[in-house]
Amino acid sequence: MKTLETEVLIIGSGAGGAVTAATLARAGRSVLVVEEGPWIDPDAVEPFSLDEMVLKYRHQGASAALGTPGIAYAEGRCVGGSTEINSGLYHRLPEELADEWRRTYRIAEFTPEVLDKYSDLVENELSVSKLPGAPPPSSAVLERGAAKLGWRAVEFARVFRYDHQGRGVKQTMARTLVPRAVEAGAQILAECRISRLLKRDDRIVGARAERTLPGGETEPVTIIAEHVFVCGGAIQTPTLLQHSGIRAQIGNGLKFHPTIKVAARFPQAYDHGDVPMHRVTEFSPFLTIGGSASRRGHVALALADSGGDYADALAAWEDVVVYYAAIRSDGSGRVTALPGFRAPLVTYRMTDADQSRLARGLLHLGEVLLAAGATELYPSIAGAPVARRAEDLVEWWDAFTPSTANLMTVHLTSTVRMGDDQSRTGADSFGRVWGFRNLRINDASLLPDAPGVNPQAAIMTIAARNADEFLSHL
Repeated sequence: MKTLETEVLIIGSGAGGAVTAATLARAGRSVLVVEEGPWIDPDAVEPFSLDEMVLKYRHQGASAALGTPGIAYAEGRCVGGSTEINSGLYHRLPEELADEWRRTYRIAEFTPEVLDKYSDLVENELSVSKLPGAPPPSSAVLERGAAKLGWRAVEFARVFRYDHQGRGVKQTMARTLVPRAVEAGAQILAECRISRLLKRDDRIVGARAERTLPGGETEPVTIIAEHVFVCGGAIQTPTLLQHSGIRAQIGNGLKFHPTIKVAARFPQAYDHGDVPMHRVTEFSPFLTIGGSASRRGHVALALADSGGDYADALAAWEDVVVYYAAIRSDGSGRVTALPGFRAPLVTYRMTDADQSRLARGLLHLGEVLLAAGATELYPSIAGAPVARRAEDLVEWWDAFTPSTANLMTVHLTSTVRMGDDQSRTGADSFGRVWGFRNLRINDASLLPDAPGVNPQAAIMTIAARNADEFLSHL
């Protein structure tokens, strides 16, 4: 059995893990980052393609939370985590929500001044910016439709760097903070799965792992560490902790942004290479309307979710773009590690209010798309009619039921909530797991609730803050 030693072990290399690794390595700490998935060059596969799904997604994209309705979700499984597969949209944690979390969970040093300081650092690091020119037609649809209805719509910033010709490159962790951590001395061990943390009294002394070698064979690895950060995301982090016998307030409180889609057909071909950056915010923070990936496969899946006669629309797929309505959910779920199984049981229960809110969101989405000039709308509801006029949308309300709605999400949070109210949290205000001196969480698990926007900005801001706090005690 191979044995490795490090001062700081970081498990996971996504938004939280990469920030942690770069911050600690730059401070001169000895850092080893262990990533279950492979290290794939960000330019090796086309974004939002089938090849990307096969190479970078956990279970090649086929993950779902059980419930009524069930909710499909996506996780990255590669160096860079879900930052490699998401849209790159960036939105700071809303100040009123941060204040609510601070008061409810007693989170120390969670004021606007502190969060703004670390948000500035992250944004400078990743070149967060808006488009330097006009938006693509698929994004302008939302702005145009909202304007006709008198609704608010905004362009979200993205973690993109633009050249002088306006060409943008998404600043994923594999392109930015992971290489910068390596430049500062960190080591990256890819294709290595941590199976269990090793405990001794109130300390974690290391981890057991299995590494996949280039030829496909595996070897057992023991990693000895003085400090451990688990940054595997809202599903994998609680799974590892539970497999390691750490269960108090771990895995419960899972939060999603339940999402429903519409495939919208227009009179002419639209762009399909990017994700629209405009969002309708008229109903925020509890409902957001936006655009999704719309490559040929995505269009086909969205049309198939409608269950209607979509053959003609599929043949003209270049005229079709996929949009969505997403809500902040009152419901919640749970991640449960099962003995003998790698994959956990993930469940999620939406409330009646959630389902009503999402149905209203679907109708609002239909309104804005028709106002923008869409000629046919195919909702992700089995058996729902194709909408061609505003009057047709009324039928969607009755068609939306837990058994007919096809829902998904890409935002997963809140399975190891942070805060100094120990009765409601799995970790303290800076991510240290209760009962352990040297075990910390630094990823989406810490967010006490789904924020109503893409959580990457909040994850990275909180991770930078927590990493600095850790360094201040060394």
